Amino acid sequence: MRTVWAVRLRYRILTAVVTALGMTATLAGCGGGNGGGSGDVTLRLVAADYGTGPANSSEKYWNRIVKGFEETHPGIRVDVSIRPWKSIDREVAELVKKGQAPDIAQIASYADYARAGKLYRADEMLSIRAQANFLPRLAEAGSVDRTQYGLPFVASTRLLFYNKKLFAQAGLEAPRTWEDIRADAVVLGQRGVAYPFALPLGQEEAQAETMMWLLGGKGGYLDDSGSYDIDSAENVETLEWLKTNLVGRGLVGPVAPEELDRAKAFAAFADGEVGMLNGHPTLMQEAERKGVSVGMVPMPGADGPARGSLGVADWIMGFKQNGHRAELGKFFDHLFTDENVIDFADAYDLLPTTDSASAAMESDPAYKPLRKFLAALPESEFYPYGKTSWARTSESIKENIGRAVEPGGSPGSVLGRIARDAAAAERAK
Repeated sequence: MRTVWAVRLRYRILTAVVTALGMTATLAGCGGGNGGGSGDVTLRLVAADYGTGPANSSEKYWNRIVKGFEETHPGIRVDVSIRPWKSIDREVAELVKKGQAPDIAQIASYADYARAGKLYRADEMLSIRAQANFLPRLAEAGSVDRTQYGLPFVASTRLLFYNKKLFAQAGLEAPRTWEDIRADAVVLGQRGVAYPFALPLGQEEAQAETMMWLLGGKGGYLDDSGSYDIDSAENVETLEWLKTNLVGRGLVGPVAPEELDRAKAFAAFADGEVGMLNGHPTLMQEAERKGVSVGMVPMPGADGPARGSLGVADWIMGFKQNGHRAELGKFFDHLFTDENVIDFADAYDLLPTTDSASAAMESDPAYKPLRKFLAALPESEFYPYGKTSWARTSESIKENIGRAVEPGGSPGSVLGRIARDAAAAERAK
């Protein structure tokens, strides 16, 4: 199994090769090509707002990035537009459809634009050093047909969270297997905990919660060849286990899983009403701010820790339309310096996407609470971002998966329907 240290070794080897060959930091991203040369250039950047209000708007981060870049790159201006998450993907799609694509978009997906030939490849923009610095799992997740188009902007991964106080009061230890989860949930339920295990399969992020459980059952959305395998025997067995051992025994709380969104489950955990749930770094900070002592362990599986955690990434990409390849390369090389990567991750309790920034955070005592997440990220399993069919498949999961575990539900039938939707989306791409 590849460890974070093995990932770092890969980066050091690639860096050494680059140095030995005498390649400069601007070889791939800034040499030749369209837009490389005379006159002032303005790059239009559309980015998502990760903040909850004016006080922590992402606009502050981008203003600092742009100021530093423009000071060191005379002749290149960057015009930034910050848009809310709920609308940015639609707005960018509309701009592209009108023939008004931005130079840079920082959004949730890239595959449709890559398949349509609208994006520059990573190696057409970034220096060799910068591209080699992405964590391999993330570089792979940003690729279509083994070619990287999506640059991983920020990431997160998941661990199982538990309320230390509730566990200590009940004399329980952190779970390592599904049976441990079931047994602990029984005890917590007997002691009056509202949500012994919170299972959010509502539409907000059901595809994430589902994937975490499928990985623990040695399944997932894809087979080893990269094809959809949604209704596999392993996946059906996983949902049968959930239906029988948690939902059927009344161990998931007062709200049915198909009606429980992630935000509500996280809020209940931060209020001390949840014994266990699957969470990410932002929840850790919010719970501790409210006085909840949080325990975190790798995702339990059917017979031990799961083969990998769920990893989630957001993407940034360069569009070809305006022909500013060289300028994009310079901007991205600036953006993906350790300082800039860490600043954004730190501001929003997320994880960096580069090897060197991850190493810097891991060695800094200030980020000790994130070390378990940092250690999990290199081995995380990501959504099939490179499939243009993933958006429709994800929607089908959100719409249907909750019914698989409800009383009288049929995991096999529900997964079969999602599998048919995925197959139809694949044919339509």
